[in-house]
Amino acid sequence: MARNLRCRVAPVEGRLATETFSLDRLGDEIAELSAHLDAATAHLLDLIREFDTREGWNTGFRSCAAWLSWRVGLDLGAARERVRVARALGTLPLLAQALARGELSYAKVRALTRVATPETEERLLAVGRGGTADHVERIVRGWRRMDRKAEAAEDSRRHASRALHVYQGDDGMVVLRGRLAPEVGAMLVQALAAAREALHQRARTQAGGAGPADVSAETPTMAQQQADALGLLAETALHHGIDPGTPGERYQVVVHVDAPVLADPDAPGQSAFEDGTHVSAETSRRLACDASRVVMQHGSNGRVRAATSPRVCSSQKCRPSRDRRLSRLPDGSKSEV
Repeated sequence: MARNLRCRVAPVEGRLATETFSLDRLGDEIAELSAHLDAATAHLLDLIREFDTREGWNTGFRSCAAWLSWRVGLDLGAARERVRVARALGTLPLLAQALARGELSYAKVRALTRVATPETEERLLAVGRGGTADHVERIVRGWRRMDRKAEAAEDSRRHASRALHVYQGDDGMVVLRGRLAPEVGAMLVQALAAAREALHQRARTQAGGAGPADVSAETPTMAQQQADALGLLAETALHHGIDPGTPGERYQVVVHVDAPVLADPDAPGQSAFEDGTHVSAETSRRLACDASRVVMQHGSNGRVRAATSPRVCSSQKCRPSRDRRLSRLPDGSKSEV
């Protein structure tokens, strides 16, 4: 009887050893495949950065993220994050190489690019190699808290550097050169787009009543259209008075903000214009006090579950704005403001 028991125990031990070895191999394969996926993600981000730089998305889409959402099927919030990380890695070669070699996961790199600069990249790379993704997120949150004062100082410096120089060239043409705050620049771009559209419609109307000989064969270049649009803006302001009024939805400036960022600048999340240009958390909170807002809650499938228009700020300084709207970031419980 004892001999039979020993015969039965041996195969069980063998199976346990085989199963342990099989699980180890399975774990190794998971880790190896994950590294390959991270390397593929690095290549994908390189392609996205080049595509964005060359404006391959500018075929009717508002941004590279919008094109990615349509072409690849990414959630719009995830698409913006891909574009942000791709742009950041263009100036962070150490992090880009670590991702390409599979040394750092995309989750870690995504977190690190929120705070990394060429000067701090090497130190943050060591943080990424030495901790879990959750650990890296905590470090980044602490880093952002330390950088908040620096960011506020940078915002103040940038605001102080705003300028517009207008002078006459040697040939009599008026030359403009200036620097505008990101939100002001975004409004100017939208205003020029509206003016170009108005001029285009006017030209079509005039062409409809003109003979073939009266229609100019030359199409103005984009630079010429921009100059004509600026002239129309000046003419309109002088004729109708400097009152922004209520703009059409098409030409509102859209700032995509994660709801937690409005409540706490240290919270992880995005704050950017439609084209991906970063806006500081403090600027987003100021705009939220000064803008018309729509908050949308999205389900995991990206569909809107609810839409409301709450007041984000309780300060008496808050008032409905005539020229800005903070808009959506459809990623789970994130909001469209």
